[in-house]
Amino acid sequence: MQVQWGFTFNPILKEINEDPRILPNVTLGFHIYDSYFNEKLTFQTTLNLLFSQKSAVPNYKCGTQKNLIAAIGGLDAETSLYMATILGTYKIPQVSYYLFGPSLSSKIQFPFIYRVVPNEEYQYIGIVQLLLHFEWTWVGIITLDDDKGENFVGRLMPRLSQSGICTAFTDKMPPLTDFSEMHEVYMKAENISHFFKNNSVNAIVVYSLGRVWILTAQWDFPALQFHRNWDLEVFQGALSFAVHSTEIREFKKFLLTLNPHSPTGDDFIQDFWEQAFDCVFLDSPVDGENDGTCTGKEKLESLSGPFFEMSMTPQSYSIYNAVYVIAHALHTMYSMKSKPRPNPQPWQIHPFLKRISFNNSAGDQLSLDGKGELESGFDIINWVTFPNKSFSRVKVGRWIHGLFQMSPASVCNDKCSPGSIRKKKDGEPFCCYDCDPCPEEMISDSKHDKCIRCPADQYPNKHQDGCLPKILNFLSYEEALSIILVFLALSFSVIAALVLGIFIKYKNTPIVKANNRSLTYTLLVALLLCFLCSLLFIGRPQIATCLLRQTTFGIIFSVAVSSVLAKTTTVVLAFMATRPGSRVRNWVGKKLATSIVLSCSLMQGALCTVWLCTAPPFPDLDMDSLSKEIVAECNEGSASMFYCVLGYMGFLALVSFIVAFFARTLPSTFNEAKFITFSMLVFCSVWVSFVPTYLSTKGKYMVVVEIFSILASSVGLLGCIFFPKCYIIALRPELNSKEQLTRRNN
Repeated sequence: MQVQWGFTFNPILKEINEDPRILPNVTLGFHIYDSYFNEKLTFQTTLNLLFSQKSAVPNYKCGTQKNLIAAIGGLDAETSLYMATILGTYKIPQVSYYLFGPSLSSKIQFPFIYRVVPNEEYQYIGIVQLLLHFEWTWVGIITLDDDKGENFVGRLMPRLSQSGICTAFTDKMPPLTDFSEMHEVYMKAENISHFFKNNSVNAIVVYSLGRVWILTAQWDFPALQFHRNWDLEVFQGALSFAVHSTEIREFKKFLLTLNPHSPTGDDFIQDFWEQAFDCVFLDSPVDGENDGTCTGKEKLESLSGPFFEMSMTPQSYSIYNAVYVIAHALHTMYSMKSKPRPNPQPWQIHPFLKRISFNNSAGDQLSLDGKGELESGFDIINWVTFPNKSFSRVKVGRWIHGLFQMSPASVCNDKCSPGSIRKKKDGEPFCCYDCDPCPEEMISDSKHDKCIRCPADQYPNKHQDGCLPKILNFLSYEEALSIILVFLALSFSVIAALVLGIFIKYKNTPIVKANNRSLTYTLLVALLLCFLCSLLFIGRPQIATCLLRQTTFGIIFSVAVSSVLAKTTTVVLAFMATRPGSRVRNWVGKKLATSIVLSCSLMQGALCTVWLCTAPPFPDLDMDSLSKEIVAECNEGSASMFYCVLGYMGFLALVSFIVAFFARTLPSTFNEAKFITFSMLVFCSVWVSFVPTYLSTKGKYMVVVEIFSILASSVGLLGCIFFPKCYIIALRPELNSKEQLTRRNN
């Protein structure tokens, strides 16, 4: 209601006057006048703003001139322009909070008008976009029967035609001079309106005022005036454009403190109270509440929407902004003058009103462009009516100069958000459904009504409404884990080389000569190569590395394990040969050991050759194992050949372990059987645990598991077999003698 606008000034000016950051040591005041939409009264009240004398004559300074710095108003275009006719004579800035229409003509004729509302042109664009959004292409138009209505139709019709929207009819309503006539005039006019006769039209664009109404911002407020007598259901579901507004929490607190007995300084609050609560104040106080008597204890929040709103309306918000525009312009003007005059002239504020820009206390940015218009947009309001003749206006969207944002209409279900898909509810209509999330590896977006898979080289994002590119996964040399593994492999290689050097240096000592010195050298060289072959598994797979990885590892390990088997067999046969009459002595010698190593190694070599000739390993990209990464790997080519190579190596290790296990009870001096037994136990344990671990990991960690198994099993052989001998050579040389070799345990 208009009374809320009067209430708006008090809290705004109080806020500004108490703010030390705006106009310090300057107090703003205000006068409020009502023109009642009457030309004569408009001119009279405008002169009353300028002069204290009641009977004023234009162009003459009659009586005492008031200290007027700017004017705010009025409600419609006519009132604003009537005011501008007089105010412009004195170059007084006029900030209009509800002046729509073309900017060029009004700015030329009235250069001192500023508008805290957007240009009407944006409404035409917004109306077309709104109709297209809902696919309403058969509409009617209702306007006032005056120049403004003609201008509205003339500007809107071409835009509708260009967008493929047809106009069923254009109705004109009589223009009004008094709000008191509004209900009667419109009730008479509705009997001849086409929109009551044309049932095929479901959307009506209303410039002046069961169908969908699309109300322009000009009539968002006046439509409320005749709700007291009109059936509110006529506006059920209406959509209206309104100047963008933000809720001011302090404003509601201020309204809750109002009552007709408080010293607010508002002369019209009692009149409003009587009209709003349909009661009368008596001359003397009355205890209790009688029918038709105002007590002043009535609650504003109990009033229904048509008569009073507890939240700031768009029109009040425009007044709020208008006051702040003037305050900030004055503040800027005072700030730029070293010695400001006590009474600045109105015309001095114009340079500071042009292109003003600031954030109001609600947090909205407020800017006026070169035409003196607000650089903002319109809110889209949905009107919801109730049986008790009240209503609620719900903000459902926004139109921002080319950007149209619209909330979903009233439906059984909101549209499923991206990342989910419709699932029909049993026993419900087809438009009622649940929204189930897509499976983890799938997405859905606004263009699809089903869940789809991402391309092989992409994966779903967090919200499952789009795809992201997968990153490449392989064990690169730059990773900390790779650096650690390379360091370990090189360190163990150096240790194996040192052990080999020690054994070569002490090659003529009994402990080195015992149990076939050549086998010892072969085993140490094989272990050295085992450590180094683990380096083939680090880095991005290439053709050469894929061909060499498993085959090199299989052959070298077969040489190492067959050497261990040969050494174990030699020990067993050596002790058997010492028995009287034994024929085993004929088998003891270097030829047997060499035969074991060669035959076992050649068998593994033959398996690797068949593998390379039939289905060799090759570089490959695994798109499926990891959800967010592409695994760069060596495809084994033939999985059966891969497991044959591993299986044969495991067979050799098992045979070596069994032979060593049965030889563990032989005399222990220089006897390697016990050490070999323990080393093969470590070796077999590592590779038995390798298989399930390898199969349960994915990506680069499969390579890590294999490298770790190679290093761990090689260290087991090197440490268990050769550490005791190195200990004797380096720290117990007295034990490295022929007497110790021939000594027998009891």
